[in-house]
Amino acid sequence: MKFEEQKFNIGELKGISAKNIEEHLKLYSGYVKNANLILEKIEEYKKDSEANAYALGELQRRFAFEFDGMRNHEYYFRSLEGGPKELDEVSNLAKEIIKSWGSVENFLNTFKAIALTRGIGWATLGYDNHTKRLLTQWIDEQHLGQLNGVQWVLALDMWEHSYVYDYQPSGKKQYVEDFFTNLNWKVAEENFTKATQ
Repeated sequence: MKFEEQKFNIGELKGISAKNIEEHLKLYSGYVKNANLILEKIEEYKKDSEANAYALGELQRRFAFEFDGMRNHEYYFRSLEGGPKELDEVSNLAKEIIKSWGSVENFLNTFKAIALTRGIGWATLGYDNHTKRLLTQWIDEQHLGQLNGVQWVLALDMWEHSYVYDYQPSGKKQYVEDFFTNLNWKVAEENFTKATQ
């Protein structure tokens, strides 16, 4: 069964141009195609797994990169659909954020600092069902450092392709600010509800 490319209804955004989103979506499309292609190749090489052991190992390694690139972007683009919506102060997500960081402002300061980590990667907020707590994390590239079993609530793409077209490298901080201006918190709240079920 193949992975399907998702379609996103993203309207006008503050700071992030339609052209940037259009190009970014092409990149996402490539992750979907490559994830499917790698699975096809794995099936082909498995017919003689002993002779193809090295190639199979490298394909599996590459699959994590393509698959996570696909999924990470789905979280990112979904959170920009439907126009900006503020975090509902009485939502379960807001309550959990306040419980973990003391205030929404403290959380935002923490998350934005993570997003400005040098290098390419992702800043994420996730929920760990084992400890029943929210966790922030930085993920190198898009597959190195993902926390096992943590369900994503919010994802911010910090690869240069996500902002350099509109902001230039020096505008990284403004891109992070504009992401939160454009964010549909209702999507994050829905992700949190699913993660806690």
